[in-house]
Amino acid sequence: MRALVFLLLVAAASAKTFSRCELARTLKYAGMDGYYGISLADWVCLSKWESDYNTRATNRNTDGSTDYGIFQINSRYCVAMAHPLRTPVESRAPVSSGALLSDDISTAIACAKRVVRDPNGIRAWVAWRNHCEGQNLWQYIQGCGV
Repeated sequence: MRALVFLLLVAAASAKTFSRCELARTLKYAGMDGYYGISLADWVCLSKWESDYNTRATNRNTDGSTDYGIFQINSRYCVAMAHPLRTPVESRAPVSSGALLSDDISTAIACAKRVVRDPNGIRAWVAWRNHCEGQNLWQYIQGCGV
């Protein structure tokens, strides 16, 4: 019985890692294809290079900020946004870092939509600039039925 409880706890603590097509379908359903002119393939490419499709990915940056979740949303954008020096885009509806690390990526999607409305748009993500910008990204959605 203890072994079963332990295995259940380990499974609950494990991150969900989407398959490429599962993520593409999820993002399409969430209205990300064409959101602010950004293609579905761009979002899937960004997620591949930021988190390898892992919902619980985190990265501590040298500037003291932290990136969270499947999109690696930087803490400057959606986490603890009640700070008086935040821009209007950043000042809406703060979320917890835990919500960005959830297997339910709806909060991460909402946050990513906020980030791309910022003047930097999708260029806010270094991995997108380094791996996706200017590339033919068809392979990221190929065969996914989206």
